[in-house]
Amino acid sequence: MTTATQTQTYPQSTSQQPFLVVDNVSKIYDLPKGDQYTVLQNVNLTVQKGEFICVIGHSGCGKTTLLNMVSGFSRPTIGEVRLQGQPIQSPGPDRMVVFQGYALLPWMTVFDNVYLGVNAVYPEKSKAEKSQIVKEHLAMVGLADAIEKKPPEISGGMKQRVAIARALAIRPEVLILDEPFGALDAITKEELQEELLKIWNHNRCTVLMITHDIDEALFLADRLVMMTNGPAANIGEIMEIPFSRPRDRTRIMDTPEYYKLRNHALDFLYNRFAHDVD
Repeated sequence: MTTATQTQTYPQSTSQQPFLVVDNVSKIYDLPKGDQYTVLQNVNLTVQKGEFICVIGHSGCGKTTLLNMVSGFSRPTIGEVRLQGQPIQSPGPDRMVVFQGYALLPWMTVFDNVYLGVNAVYPEKSKAEKSQIVKEHLAMVGLADAIEKKPPEISGGMKQRVAIARALAIRPEVLILDEPFGALDAITKEELQEELLKIWNHNRCTVLMITHDIDEALFLADRLVMMTNGPAANIGEIMEIPFSRPRDRTRIMDTPEYYKLRNHALDFLYNRFAHDVD
């Protein structure tokens, strides 16, 4: 495990520069009466290509703010976020976001919701090529038989699968997940966690995922980034998850190491950085 002030021990990329770098980032908002509110302060994080990173922390610790700066929806007040050496200044198809609320267009079919993104990113491809990309990715998330249904006609778990397929269909470099399974029941949640790992093992894009679920993070992530409380939140500690891949949930939960890591994360969140109102 490493703290925010220590050197991270994750193996370095063979390329000359890290894949994604959050470099001394602070996010400060001006308030109406002339005061300022600091959401994040001096945040530093290096992510290697193909890593699966989970970010956890109490409400108000700036998790979404941090990922919004990676997606390009927001820019740092101080510092810089770089992807493959280039500063991130705006959203782009190399970074796709999957929200907890799905963000599907209810009047369009499952197929058309995914096709919309593919068509925008690949205007030079033929309609047949774009349709094939859509069908492949819907099949990848187990929705080949639901392509003509509309969002109101499918379950919450299926809607989230559509959102994941839509994001992956444009082949992003970075997949950003903002509590994608938070609103789902426990069984559907576990099923989609398994599905997400299969998809990630298939294409190995870099994943940054916000979660409030320690067990979810331990099952999915290579590293767990644990945030201190806001205002002026920072990365308090980075936990490395040692379990080999592919992962078997039952097997890793039977190991003493799993509960050692789980208890350490619980101690961080509920003792060292307990939240007064959460």
